[in-house]
Amino acid sequence: MPLKAFGEASPRTLQSMDTTVADPLLGALLDGRYRIQGRIARGGMATVYRAVDERLERIVAVKLIRPVHAGDTDFLRRFDREAKTIARLSHPNVVAVYDTGDHQGLPYLVMEYVPGHTLRDELAQRHRLPVADALSVTQALLSAVAAAHRAGLVHRDVKPENVLISDDGTVKVADFGLAQAVEASTEDADGQLMATVGYVAPELVTEGRADPRSDVYSAGIVLFEMLTGRVPYLGQRSVDVAYQHVEQDAPPPSRYLPGVPESLDALVARATRRDPTARPENADVFLTNLLQVRDALGLGEETRATQPLPRTVAHAAVPVPQATTSYLEPDEYLAIPGNPEPRRRTSLMIAAMVVTLGLIAVFGGWWLGAGRYTTAPSLLRTDKAEAEAIAQRLGFAVEYREGRYHETVRRDVVLAQDPAPRTRIVKGGTIWLVLSLGPERYEIPDLAGRSYQEAVEELRKRRLSHKRVDRYSDSVAKGYVISVKPRPGTLVRPGHTATLVVSKGEAPVTVPDVRGQHVDDAKAELEDEGLTVVVRTSTSKDMEVDHVISQNPRPGTGVSEGHSVTLVVSTGPPQVEVPIVEGKHRDEAVRILEEAGFKVNLLDFPYGDDIVRRQSPAGGDTTDEGGTVTLWVS
Repeated sequence: MPLKAFGEASPRTLQSMDTTVADPLLGALLDGRYRIQGRIARGGMATVYRAVDERLERIVAVKLIRPVHAGDTDFLRRFDREAKTIARLSHPNVVAVYDTGDHQGLPYLVMEYVPGHTLRDELAQRHRLPVADALSVTQALLSAVAAAHRAGLVHRDVKPENVLISDDGTVKVADFGLAQAVEASTEDADGQLMATVGYVAPELVTEGRADPRSDVYSAGIVLFEMLTGRVPYLGQRSVDVAYQHVEQDAPPPSRYLPGVPESLDALVARATRRDPTARPENADVFLTNLLQVRDALGLGEETRATQPLPRTVAHAAVPVPQATTSYLEPDEYLAIPGNPEPRRRTSLMIAAMVVTLGLIAVFGGWWLGAGRYTTAPSLLRTDKAEAEAIAQRLGFAVEYREGRYHETVRRDVVLAQDPAPRTRIVKGGTIWLVLSLGPERYEIPDLAGRSYQEAVEELRKRRLSHKRVDRYSDSVAKGYVISVKPRPGTLVRPGHTATLVVSKGEAPVTVPDVRGQHVDDAKAELEDEGLTVVVRTSTSKDMEVDHVISQNPRPGTGVSEGHSVTLVVSTGPPQVEVPIVEGKHRDEAVRILEEAGFKVNLLDFPYGDDIVRRQSPAGGDTTDEGGTVTLWVS
């Protein structure tokens, strides 16, 4: 259930639009799709922009890392982890990630745009929140973090700056960029503490480790701040604040705001124990504790979020009418025949009616309040059939809202539900489910023989881009598709670019085959066809000097008059230098020449020392690669 608008707080944007400095990215189009409209915020890690997804015609937020981090491998790894982490989470209280990309070497995320403001903005304006508001925000916060914990993730940076409040009052948790898998290390390579010091759990300070109970601690500190308007620990230096978390128990909120119920003091105390094992084991358990306290205080979901915080808080009670009886005076008494004791009987009837009405009030009030409600089960991550079976077994109806594509969750698995798990729902009520449509993929259609306009429309229906390549064809009419790449039937992501090869009609000139001809004869034949000739040379062991090795376009290709044809002409075999072997022993000379790729012709003269007296070609001269060298040996 979305949180109602807070008090008289005026709506603000997520962050004030930063227009003080001209940004060269304003107006840019990323990936041919995301048009940058303005800068929302700039931090040490990245700059966040407001953009329009021109393909889906919706406003999005684009988070682009700053150039200073482009060469930081560890940082890029963390940023990539952020994209994958958030993409794994699908929950109404989690800021969704739609897409990733790369712009001029800088990676970016495309995220849900949340028009509104942060919890930090709310606290800056109002100082503290009424109990009902604080509990509503914490409920939504814990619902989001619980979804992360169920996925095996730890947020590690729960704080008011990462809690967004949309203009319609919906609370969403952002920036899972510091989240890591529970089993992974929770400390950076350089040992830097990856958390905000005012909300950091003691075990992160002393041991550098985090698990779901660390998020519980930070959420408890956020609740403390919402109730009191301050964090429990203050100091001149960050290190001083950090070690207060380690060495001191968090004070009760009532110390700074008299009138805070004892049950809320106890709830904050449980969440902020210095010993992690003494805290709720994860956000789900903390959420259950919070709902119990909220219900005990009579602050259910129906409570208006704009109610001011009372100076004292009393437990809500259902009023019971008092059984009072009025008797008529004697002179007003009218005797009724057959009823010797009219006053006694009348008074008993009145008393019985009053008691009955009192019981009806008690139990009717109970039914209209807590009695008609129960807790919504979690149907997340179950498939459609299992979700329906669980709901039917527990007496709930199931309805479906429009499904969403998801890269990692298979088709017909529950991505989201309303009401959220462990929140109040009327017994026998309806649970609305959003099912995964699986990864968003589209099949390349067979467009051969279709007109170019028809082909483009078919690709547009599948959210695919295209580029056009024109080519002559003797079999396909002008303006119609010859072929498409990738081949028909291939599954591709939305936005993929398909190449349409479109016919230019029958070619006026067919390129003749001049391979193997002398270059002069080849040029003459091509020029007679009205074609332009470009000659390039290359060595060849197989083709004679000045003869055509290859041509481009290939023979039989249809081209327009004046089209250029490139001929590759042989200059003969490659030339290599002959090693000097004169004066060497015959065996050594043969080995040297053969290792250099030459054949050896020996002319031996008897009665000698087998020394090479002469060689041809001479040492140091150039000759054909793989040629023959003659040696005179005596």
